[in-house]
Amino acid sequence: MKFFANFLAVPLLLLPAHAQVFTFTHDEMLKYTSHNPFDRFDDGRPKVPDAILEKVKGLSAEEVWAVLPGGGFRNQYEGNWRILHPTRKLVGRAVTAQFMPARPDIGDIMEADAKAEGLRDNGNQRVLDLLKPGDVLVVDMFGKIEEGTIVGDNLATYIYATTGTGLVVDGAIRDLEGIQPIDMSVYCRGVHPTPIRNVMLTGINVPIRIGSATVMPGDVVFGDSEGVYFIPPQMVKQVVDKADETHIHDEWTQMKIKTGKYKSTDIYPSPRDPALKKEYEDYLKQKLGRQ
Repeated sequence: MKFFANFLAVPLLLLPAHAQVFTFTHDEMLKYTSHNPFDRFDDGRPKVPDAILEKVKGLSAEEVWAVLPGGGFRNQYEGNWRILHPTRKLVGRAVTAQFMPARPDIGDIMEADAKAEGLRDNGNQRVLDLLKPGDVLVVDMFGKIEEGTIVGDNLATYIYATTGTGLVVDGAIRDLEGIQPIDMSVYCRGVHPTPIRNVMLTGINVPIRIGSATVMPGDVVFGDSEGVYFIPPQMVKQVVDKADETHIHDEWTQMKIKTGKYKSTDIYPSPRDPALKKEYEDYLKQKLGRQ
């Protein structure tokens, strides 16, 4: 609410085209994502390269966790989801949206501004119209299930056709039988037949809360069968590089365990014998191409 309240003081002339909700200006986006080392979209949102996103698809939640807390990012994971297609990884760049319980004295002004700009009164579709290939829609629906359904099967089809990824909503979806056949990753809190209503769209591409995680526009969304991580752009290369070493470590460790020659403590978490330790280090260098 503090972020929402701060933006109430921003003059409307400073707000971009979708002025009916609160969002970062281009300069504010640059300021609040100043550690981003990559290119950006026109609105300033960080644009992590596709090649790095492809590498992220090979990660696990544990490999992400192994890096982020050490960089000071301790609030980037959220679990306890209802997951559609849990064997399919969800990876992409976050587009954030914040909804709040409807309040007429605020909502009426927002809707009047939207109407003046020629926008329709369906706030969820205003966000969908901003999506690009590789984006992941991340929605703070404050855990609402009944009437907290961000999309049904038609709009879910639009999301997947546009982004090729999926969505995360701290709320619900509807038309499950229509969404289930779509090969897209969906993380939601529940399913309900009611359409979305009695809520108001209050923010687009601003910091939002998803459970115990704080999400910024442009974060790399990583979802697997355990839950969802939101990786700051400046941390993603470190996560990927560390994961390469972890994969090699696990490969070597399991190879040695399968020989049946060693006790678990001889090998894991790291070899105790100097000769085995050198063997592992040589193996790591070879795999990483450092020789």
